[in-house]
Amino acid sequence: MTLNAIIADVTDKIRKRSEARRAGYLDKMRRAAEEGPRRGHLSCGNQAHAYAALEEDKDALAASQKPNLGIITAYNDMLSAHQPFETYPQLIKAAARRAGGTAQVSGGVPAMCDGVTQGQVGMELSLFSRDVIALATGVSLSHNTYDAAVYLGVCDKIVPGLIIAAATFGYIPGLFIPAGPMTSGLPNDEKSKVRQKFATGEVGRDELMKAEMASYHGPGTCTFYGTANTNQMLMEFMGLHLPGTSFVNPGTALREALTEAATERALAITALGNQYTPVCDVLDEKAFVNGIVGLMATGGSTNLVLHLPAMARAAGVELELEDFDAISSVVPLMAKVYPNGLADVNHFHAAGGLGFMIGELLDAGLLHDDTTTVMGSGLAAYAQEPKIKDGTLVWEDGAKVTQNDKILRPVGEAFQPTGGLKQMYGNLGHGMMKVSAVAPERHIIEAPARVFHDQASVKQAFKNGEFTSDTVIVVRFQGPKSNGMPELHGLTPTLAVLQDRGLKVALVTDGRMSGASGKVPSAIHISPEAAAGGPLAKLRDGDIVRVDATNGRIEALVENFDSREAVVADITGNGHGVGRELFEAFRQNVGLASNGAAVVV
Repeated sequence: MTLNAIIADVTDKIRKRSEARRAGYLDKMRRAAEEGPRRGHLSCGNQAHAYAALEEDKDALAASQKPNLGIITAYNDMLSAHQPFETYPQLIKAAARRAGGTAQVSGGVPAMCDGVTQGQVGMELSLFSRDVIALATGVSLSHNTYDAAVYLGVCDKIVPGLIIAAATFGYIPGLFIPAGPMTSGLPNDEKSKVRQKFATGEVGRDELMKAEMASYHGPGTCTFYGTANTNQMLMEFMGLHLPGTSFVNPGTALREALTEAATERALAITALGNQYTPVCDVLDEKAFVNGIVGLMATGGSTNLVLHLPAMARAAGVELELEDFDAISSVVPLMAKVYPNGLADVNHFHAAGGLGFMIGELLDAGLLHDDTTTVMGSGLAAYAQEPKIKDGTLVWEDGAKVTQNDKILRPVGEAFQPTGGLKQMYGNLGHGMMKVSAVAPERHIIEAPARVFHDQASVKQAFKNGEFTSDTVIVVRFQGPKSNGMPELHGLTPTLAVLQDRGLKVALVTDGRMSGASGKVPSAIHISPEAAAGGPLAKLRDGDIVRVDATNGRIEALVENFDSREAVVADITGNGHGVGRELFEAFRQNVGLASNGAAVVV
């Protein structure tokens, strides 16, 4: 199938825009690769330190040129998605030995749970943890003893942080190994209803706790289609997973077999063999375009609009918000997974999942097939699905027909003709909106503004009964320079209640919303942020604001608005408590949200 003209045009624009940065990046990677296998530059003393604590593999590492894998793990047993990684290192080491190689845990990276910190002070460290993860991975790989790396990470900031580091060490191969989603628990829409009832006082905390525990009930990724599962989708669309591995549940024979196969594949693509596939060759402009296509087709998390530009910059590729908008205009929404529908990712996977979707998009000319992946050349391999037959792992052609058209549909019968994200421009700044779950009649909201400086004040105003008419709720001083750009997902039940009461409401913020948000029109990531003197700082209560997702406009309908003086808020309290003191340098040096809100790239 001929590549769609818009997809081709966007890719060409990215290539031209990135030409100088990408050329410089690739030159560095090539020169590093020409130095040969990493361990060849270590002295005997260096190597003795690296192998001293090993038992089975010490002689193999010291006396041979067998490939050695560095394992970067985000394991902790507080985060359900990462708890399964506890047993992976031993599994990987054993698989590596059988395949004629070795593996070592190179280092660990922090992995915080946004579900635990949601609405808490700790959420102000969440986005910056991405940069910390990249830095920690850099330290782990700096020992220079690895011929390839395998990355154990799943959730919100973890995968983007690992990608930034993998691209920085792009002269060695890298392969991402997931843990899979937890089995289905209390349906997400039922949990959401209990949250709304709690917000209105209809049920108590005991009922809320019961619902939450029934939903988040075991090892694995949360089952809604938020940032964590969007990350997993991206790793397949961008060619850094083995095909079909994203949504296989933990603790299954297939999950274990895929981990072993990923280890074998990582060993096969080092520079010591004949299939050398460094990360720098995988992460090119086509891979990032494919990732954005997947984001739109699945109705994925808005957080990736922050993460993808940062990830791309690490690989010498420059993405702009206009790229997301243009790709969204031609990629149909093929999936309905909560919060865009009632199904969870297990239901999506059973309906045909990513294999079906990738096959459809390739046939429609909406994906680049001529990409380099950890499997080799071409994305077509990712239209396959893994199975165990007669005790052996095999890949077979994925589903050609959806198994449930209420969850997953072909390109020609999609739920919407365009993707799930919309670029927003106007005199209030530059941001994005996730429109895939917003009812069409709510795509345009024009109403007086109520301006707040934190989400707690919004909740208090709601409890006081202050929202009685159509309102655009503005929550400013929530950007990365102000307080680290926390998610404001805790506002979702409040906003949903107002909307269900028949009010027209919208949210405008320089902060973030969770990847699980969606029903209420929310213009987010507004840049420049209020703390940098952005136009949100000029708004006053009662100003008429128009949020227009149809035309991608966000405007204050106020005379002489641009000439107004910006409000300066006292944000000194954001600098201490729960570790915030340690991140002052991050707040001072972070980039614009429209460029990824990054510190290290």
